[in-house]
Amino acid sequence: MIFFTAALIGLAAGVFGGLIGVGGGAVMIPLMVRFFKFSQHQGHGTSLMALVFTGLSGAVTYGLQGSVDLRAAALLAASAMVTARFGALYAHALPEWQLKRAFGIFLICVSLLLLSKPYLHHLAFLPHDVTGWREVVALLGTGVFTGFLSGMMGIGGGSIMVVAMVLLAGFSQYTAQGSSLLAMVPAGAVGAYTHWRLGNVVTRVLPGLILGIIIGTFGGSSLALHLSEAHLRLVFAAMLIWLGIRDIRGAAKKRLALAAAAVESAE
Repeated sequence: MIFFTAALIGLAAGVFGGLIGVGGGAVMIPLMVRFFKFSQHQGHGTSLMALVFTGLSGAVTYGLQGSVDLRAAALLAASAMVTARFGALYAHALPEWQLKRAFGIFLICVSLLLLSKPYLHHLAFLPHDVTGWREVVALLGTGVFTGFLSGMMGIGGGSIMVVAMVLLAGFSQYTAQGSSLLAMVPAGAVGAYTHWRLGNVVTRVLPGLILGIIIGTFGGSSLALHLSEAHLRLVFAAMLIWLGIRDIRGAAKKRLALAAAAVESAE
């Protein structure tokens, strides 16, 4: 039963990720918290571990089509690997209600980035020349920020990397997505390992999650060729905003409950 439920959660995450071109952590974490009764910390750690394996398969797919810039991916990964561990440690130190609130805010920010996706090419600031010092600094800086966010939020960080690569280095959307997938594999592995050491990874659900994501990503990518990306992006962004608001409200209720319990114990 656990394997079947995990596979369905992974399938949903993979389908949405394949359709819209973002990672599945934003979908997986709320579903695992709801159906498996995971703590917020467990949801983040388990999601990140699953995304490491599926990110690798996605990077291979893009690579076979010549849409991965190895040098850019190496620069992103080099700095992201350093900060991913600190992001995971920071998430572990947060009370659950604070982590839940932070994740809700993050979902809303991702939805806004998603809605801005069609305009990224028109806003590119620099030419695609990763050998230039400005591009190197931009990619390393992006890796620093994304690595920390990945470890903290339990996501691959591709949504942030892609935006930065398109805006700051002039990458095409497709190459940015392929390169970010490759970059977040080693960075995600560092964060996932840290979460595992802290006890935040529930390994029994990983086989189902990974299988579901792989199948869902393939199906979602194929379906995206026949559907309007604009409509899909709008629906997905609306869903993320709803999930984000729900998490923020849930965090507020949890905080009030903890405060009330503290008052009762003091009396």
